[in-house]
Amino acid sequence: MTTNHLIEEYALIGDCETAALVSRGGSIDWLCWPRFDSPSCFAALLGTPQHGRWLIEPVADDVRVSRQYRGRTLILETQFAAGDGTATLIDFMPPRGNNNSDLVRIVRGERGRLRMRTELILRFDYGRTVPWVNRLQDGTFRAIAGPDMVLLHTPVALHGRDLTTVGEFEIAAGETVSFVLTHGASHLPPPQAADPHEALHATQQFWTEWIDRSETAGPWQEVLCRSLITLKALTYAPTGGIVAAPTTSLPEMIGGTRNWDYRYCWVRDATLTLLALMNVGYYDEASAWRDWLLRAAAGAPSQMQIMYGVAGERRLFECELSWLPGYASSQPVRIGNAASRQLQLDVYGELMDALHQARRGGLAPRDSDWDLQCTLLNHLEQVWNQPDEGIWETRGPARQFTFSKVMVWVALDRGIRTAEHYGLEAPLENWKRLRRAVHEEVCARGFNRELGTFVQAFGSTELDASLLLLPTTGFLPIDDARVVGTIAAVERGLMDDGFVLRYRTEQSPDGLPPGEGAFLPCTLWLADACMLLGRIDDAQRLFERVLAVANDVGLLAEEYDPRLRRLVGNFPQAFSHVALINTAFNLAQASKPAEQRAAS
Repeated sequence: MTTNHLIEEYALIGDCETAALVSRGGSIDWLCWPRFDSPSCFAALLGTPQHGRWLIEPVADDVRVSRQYRGRTLILETQFAAGDGTATLIDFMPPRGNNNSDLVRIVRGERGRLRMRTELILRFDYGRTVPWVNRLQDGTFRAIAGPDMVLLHTPVALHGRDLTTVGEFEIAAGETVSFVLTHGASHLPPPQAADPHEALHATQQFWTEWIDRSETAGPWQEVLCRSLITLKALTYAPTGGIVAAPTTSLPEMIGGTRNWDYRYCWVRDATLTLLALMNVGYYDEASAWRDWLLRAAAGAPSQMQIMYGVAGERRLFECELSWLPGYASSQPVRIGNAASRQLQLDVYGELMDALHQARRGGLAPRDSDWDLQCTLLNHLEQVWNQPDEGIWETRGPARQFTFSKVMVWVALDRGIRTAEHYGLEAPLENWKRLRRAVHEEVCARGFNRELGTFVQAFGSTELDASLLLLPTTGFLPIDDARVVGTIAAVERGLMDDGFVLRYRTEQSPDGLPPGEGAFLPCTLWLADACMLLGRIDDAQRLFERVLAVANDVGLLAEEYDPRLRRLVGNFPQAFSHVALINTAFNLAQASKPAEQRAAS
């Protein structure tokens, strides 16, 4: 039996080192321990319950379910009502920061009495490995396989059945029953489990105090807070890296093959993430993200990657997990990401822009920052005119992607501005000469005069939503006829039921079968462009259209399929929430992220 839950039926819990997805029905179907990109203990989201799951639910028919996050926290409360009984399942992961993660589940009786059951299927190595389970002297259940050990503490009487740990219990109004699942290294003594009620209090305090530091206001304050909490949850606290998503291989098209591992940190997300954090007052997180970028990119510029592991790892070898049928039978299931080895020139512009914005925002530079930036630009002078795989990481032949060249211009421009503004030593005349040459080439070869629009690659006729970012990068002003024409062309040619596609996959030789959902950040980029054009009503409609497809607890995936009316792609997606934060600021604030980059 495959899991029947839709992507949008999941909520996120996490401890800023790893995360889990909890379904509306009370099952945890995805969990990676001890960090985001580690082999999963639970993989039912990509396979079957037998690949790992933890279910807590009423033993009853006709169960009524509702759920919400507890205030402005990452504590999930799922309420079950059946017959004359009601109970709340409270799920959370307390941030401990001691290399041991806890997953805490507390069942609280609200009304009458309710019979409940639990079913725990522990599997390591992405659902493939069945651990050895035994009971310790204190009654704790322990599961071990290879380097992993998991301990389950609960007062509920449990027993094994068909490689599954099961139990039933009754909960009455005013009572609580707790479960604490703790991960540790198998070669070390069993870690001490968290006290569930103390952990609940500490977790609530952690999230409440963190979100109260934010500088949010306006009509979308609650939306901003939920997106900020999600972004914080996707931060790997020990290093400051922010993963694109906590999941892998959730398909961009149901049943398709565009299934990628997003549990890594993308350099491409750098500037917009940095602005989102600084604009709401999270300078510690912004500084940690900036420092992660510098550590990850350190070394030979020719070896700079477009993504890294959460600690800056570079070996992200891609392979397929044949034993998992995939979400909604979407195969293959992949771990690792071969795109990490691609040449994508735009990341040089993103890194240079992020470091420039960090200086402008008041983040103190390190002594070696400028040396690294100069070295990157010297390397970019040698490779800028090469074809690459572009922002969308195509797996077809390398091309002269227009947006890649625009970001080469951004890299040079930010280097020049930084040197001039802060009086730093640099070969300014060389950089200015190259900046001018790149600009001229993009305008000559990336703009199709017959269509009146910039196009995806030099000499092509294909549209690309990344070109909506032209005015926000400062490459051309918003009122330039070529920019206005590009925005109009995207609205004519890349809209699907009110949402924006990245590009037409059926028209592009990207080396993959056609078909995918609309990329949600692209829709928000169009909203930003409309706002800059003074089309405020259009911008707000696009923004609210994206808000409307968030799930019931405010989470967004990477994409949305307008025909199926379902979220698709990895979930929840950090970049979707970053784009949402920035567009909300564009619509509500006098100082707008859409203008900040261009004016820098």
